[in-house]
Amino acid sequence: MKDPADDIAQQARQGSVAAIVQVLNDRLAEVGVRTRAVLDRGILQLLCESPSADNLERSSLVERVRSILEELAPRNIRRAKINSRITREQQLLWFDEIRRDPDNQLLWSEQIAVRRPNLLRRLFGPRSAKKRIVPLPKKLPVSSPLRPKNHQFWVGILGGVGLTLLVLLGGWWALQRTNAVSDRLPSLRTTPEEMEKADPFAEAVRTAEEASMAGQTAQTRAQWLDLAAQWQRAANLMEKVPEDHQGYEIARDRAVVYRRNSEIARDRAEAMRQQLSP
Repeated sequence: MKDPADDIAQQARQGSVAAIVQVLNDRLAEVGVRTRAVLDRGILQLLCESPSADNLERSSLVERVRSILEELAPRNIRRAKINSRITREQQLLWFDEIRRDPDNQLLWSEQIAVRRPNLLRRLFGPRSAKKRIVPLPKKLPVSSPLRPKNHQFWVGILGGVGLTLLVLLGGWWALQRTNAVSDRLPSLRTTPEEMEKADPFAEAVRTAEEASMAGQTAQTRAQWLDLAAQWQRAANLMEKVPEDHQGYEIARDRAVVYRRNSEIARDRAEAMRQQLSP
């Protein structure tokens, strides 16, 4: 059986904001910090919250988050902005709140660059082979009759290095093509109903990610009602996660959060209806 944590990590590497949040929350739980995130104009905007300001000490938290993001190396994310504040109940419109009034909303914020791993690590994963030290051949006298063979030896070495580089570059290109194709395969060969039945946890994460992105642009009452339905569906999916699933405890927590987000969206739609009423 596939480990759900591996699936979430893979989604995070593909650039899924919801999956990145999942990984960050799992890693930062030990220091009492929870995160939320949105992608805004190519910058991953992160909100780090904790009931205690001591858990949000700037230098240590920035280094923790930077380390996690660089380990994941999410696709198409090169910069991140870390925002911190004391935990608040209402979370749905947090990015609009801090963008409108950062001085009164945040303890601090800091933008960081997310460095990409080297080519070998991207090709073969986080573990790379140790470099082997190959001893150089002893220098032969100029008059040695073996000089032509030595010359051929170095030509062969240089040719082998060139061939190796070509193979690595070819492998990197093939991997990028494979990832691009694999991103489209689920929508071509798997229906949403089949995905939901196969793994309600993963489908709930995808639905929540879509709802989170939609919440940044919702303006009309109809859009807020649709948003409420999306959050409710994500909550319902989390409630379907079986007890023997490794993400069961997380699913229970997320179901409560998603249901609260749905209620907030419905309240927003109702407020807009009342404003329009004569």
